[in-house]
Amino acid sequence: MVEASDSLIFEYLRRLDMKLDRVIEDIGDLKIRMTAVEERLARTDAAIANLELSIAGVNRRIDRIDGRLDRIERRLDLVEPPH
Repeated sequence: MVEASDSLIFEYLRRLDMKLDRVIEDIGDLKIRMTAVEERLARTDAAIANLELSIAGVNRRIDRIDGRLDRIERRLDLVEPPH
């Protein structure tokens, strides 16, 4: 009788061990997937930052061109002086 209950306990322990192995494997997979998501987000943040930097550069160039155009228009008397 004791031997039967011991083998039953060992069977349950083996099943628990197998389930625990699957859980550990699943957690490992989730860690890998989470790392991939974090890396993708970091790249996206970097891409957005680069895009914002590029837009700022274009705006800076437009501002300089606008200033130059104003000076040209004034020199050629193409604009009326403010009243």
